[in-house]
Amino acid sequence: MTIDVAVVGAGISGLTAAFRLRQRLGPDARIDLYDAGERTGGILKTVDVGADGRGSVLVDVGAEAFIVRRPEALGLVTELGLADRVVSPTGRRPALWASGRLHDMPRPALMGIPATPDAVAGLVDRPDLERMRTEPDRRLEWAPGTDVSVGDLVADRFGPSVVSRSVDPMLGGVYSSLAADIGVREALPALAAQLDAGAPSLTAAVGALLANPTATGPVFGTLVGGYRVLVEALLDAARPDLRPCAAVTDIRRDGSRWALFTGDRPAGAGASYDGVVLSTPAWTTGHMLRREVPDAASTLLAVERAGSVVVSITLAPDTALPDNSGVLVATGEDLRAKAFTLSSRKWAHLGEPGGALSVRASFGRYGQPIPGEDLEPGIDDRLREWALADLDRVCAAAGIEPLTGRVVETFVQRWTLPRYAPGHLATMAKVEESLPAGLALAGNAVRGVGVPACIGQAGRAVERLLGDLGA
Repeated sequence: MTIDVAVVGAGISGLTAAFRLRQRLGPDARIDLYDAGERTGGILKTVDVGADGRGSVLVDVGAEAFIVRRPEALGLVTELGLADRVVSPTGRRPALWASGRLHDMPRPALMGIPATPDAVAGLVDRPDLERMRTEPDRRLEWAPGTDVSVGDLVADRFGPSVVSRSVDPMLGGVYSSLAADIGVREALPALAAQLDAGAPSLTAAVGALLANPTATGPVFGTLVGGYRVLVEALLDAARPDLRPCAAVTDIRRDGSRWALFTGDRPAGAGASYDGVVLSTPAWTTGHMLRREVPDAASTLLAVERAGSVVVSITLAPDTALPDNSGVLVATGEDLRAKAFTLSSRKWAHLGEPGGALSVRASFGRYGQPIPGEDLEPGIDDRLREWALADLDRVCAAAGIEPLTGRVVETFVQRWTLPRYAPGHLATMAKVEESLPAGLALAGNAVRGVGVPACIGQAGRAVERLLGDLGA
């Protein structure tokens, strides 16, 4: 029996789903891959910058790295024969910009939550240091199953300056949201599990996790050549019928099958399938499901958006940079950027002698969106100016000459992530359970925004779908 399957959304989730479907269904299966845009990859985008005679470099302007301590991404890369392209960071650590100067990042800490007062001495307010010292002696009100924001929990137990100067900078780069906008179970499930199990204090819970790490070695890895090589390898292995510039807007029952529509018209000849994997952003998926699964659609449409902008800056060879992997910015500082990645300090292959250098500046987060050129003409030029002005301040603090005048090229890229509010994961689990047979949900809104989480969820979506179809 031949099974016809559609995958909607050609980001890392959709590409992985198409690959897993090909593996399970064989070479003769029909697998159509739809995407509203002209290219594949979604939030993975590699660009060749600086190709003007002064040296070029391939850089990722979306996701840049993946967690190697989780098995999904490293496993997929290895499966595709790309393990020799995986590299680890140089070992340089990020710095923190707070109170108008550079600091070392607090350590030991769990995603910015310090294990001891000494870890944040000289960084946070004195009353909050005392609050941390006495925290183990104060009763912790925590009911198993509770889900509050990371910011509310840490502010209550350790004080607000710990949140703004240590936790916000760490979480903001991953979720494009402040700690007060992100759930504990969503961002730190292991911490929630410790608290559920009866940890008597936040200090005890953080200490227990840091004392018993689940893995050793580098935390992050990236691919030489950028994520482009993974996207291309997935396309080659999955061999889908790629349908670009096809924005699916509706899914309708077609007997025992599912028909896809763009506007009021079928998405194309034969756009009817035994099953569909939906790997588009939550609100896009919700729009598609509003006719057939209205309750799930309403929930997905209600997922809030956290916008972010990356300004990729290519610098002339031998430009001096701070000796850090990046700089995270505390909340409330007068820098406009929220973080900088000094990519050519973080990754050795991007900092080879004589080659162009790469730096990324990040702007925007949930509740603080950066408009597009259509709404605010000239905003991209201002973002470039802000990025360079902020970088010059950081360089001055590190005793380095300004970067202005060393710029070869800049590239502005916008991305949108779902907000991982308290209760988000439980809500998404209910949405998954409510979907009728033949529909499966993937994408970064389901079980995590990182590349490994998306790869893992794509695999689960395929297993669910094939189970529905008896394949």
